[in-house]
Amino acid sequence: MELLSLTDTLPTDLDHALLVGRVWLDGTHPGPALVTVHDGNVIDITEFGPTMADLLERDDMLEVVRRAEGISLGSIEVLLANSQQAQPQAPYLLAPCDVQAVKACGVTFAVSLLERVIEEQAGGDPAKAVALRDDLQALIGTDLSKISPGSVEAMALKTALQARGGWSQYMEVGIGPDAEVFTKAQPLSSVGFGTPVGLHASSQWNNPEPEIVLAVDSRGQVRGATLGNDVNLRDVEGRSALLLGKAKDNNASCSIGPFIRLFDDHFDIDSVRNCQVSLRIEGKDDDFLLQGESDMREISRDPLDLVRQTIGAHHQYPDGFMLFLGTMFSPIKDRDGKGQGFTHHLGDRVTISTPALGALVNSVGRSDQLPPWTYGIRELMRHLARR
Repeated sequence: MELLSLTDTLPTDLDHALLVGRVWLDGTHPGPALVTVHDGNVIDITEFGPTMADLLERDDMLEVVRRAEGISLGSIEVLLANSQQAQPQAPYLLAPCDVQAVKACGVTFAVSLLERVIEEQAGGDPAKAVALRDDLQALIGTDLSKISPGSVEAMALKTALQARGGWSQYMEVGIGPDAEVFTKAQPLSSVGFGTPVGLHASSQWNNPEPEIVLAVDSRGQVRGATLGNDVNLRDVEGRSALLLGKAKDNNASCSIGPFIRLFDDHFDIDSVRNCQVSLRIEGKDDDFLLQGESDMREISRDPLDLVRQTIGAHHQYPDGFMLFLGTMFSPIKDRDGKGQGFTHHLGDRVTISTPALGALVNSVGRSDQLPPWTYGIRELMRHLARR
């Protein structure tokens, strides 16, 4: 498959975009560095960090990034090309977050709500999904996207569904007052642009989840946004919601990138609210192609409400956090046979994109066959001490 070019990968208004990220550097002390993009060059700004969490805490963050004072690591074109090689060559992109917690919101769109209920009632069997989808739509008989979670109307629908035996724990977080917020991945475990994402070997029904990811500091302030793939194992979670950890958190099962775009006069939370996130899945072994879009204007909970439900007097994040906002896109196009729906094949290429943030591209592998995660917080601390 062809490599993504500069125009395919970075924001369409690149001249106005303040981008920060992380790259892997070789040399005397190999390890991660913070970077920004300035006039087509990748600039090392680690001295203003030294971690991404530190940079996002700075009150003068925008000024620091605009000045772009640091050593040039070469052109952005070379960095993107290096990051898409089967064996990436330094410098190459890492996930743009480091010691922050990685949190995710589920069931924030009406379409994804229905698909989660289908997974639950199908017990992880994709062959049952089509009939269940028709039955549920007939049972509900309303457009869930028009119902405000926690509203009087939502609670009336809950009562009616309970009376008809159609209530679900996914309905509870989809239209109830409390959002689903879970831990997606451990700090430093997310992979970045160009690195394969992983599926648990036991899963036979799975899919990507294209999402916008907010970068939030320890005070609960949203400092920027990026793209993410909240890889999902539909059969595992469908067997039991108590298997959410196994369905969501595996080696390389979370990708984030390519860069965090900082909030400024050209890009803010309203820009996020109006994004359309595109998904493209290209099969390596069967010429399969699936494309679709997720419109953030159809989200049932406002992004800032999701932030407030994550951080506050009830829960602090001293290193900040990355917050996946959820997706409306659950691929259902038949791939391996009529009524079987969609599932990944190894080697698939997944591209998640939106004009304001660029594109995140990853191929698909198995978690137990991909390079193991070995670079944790202790190793980062040792690296920073040496540097």
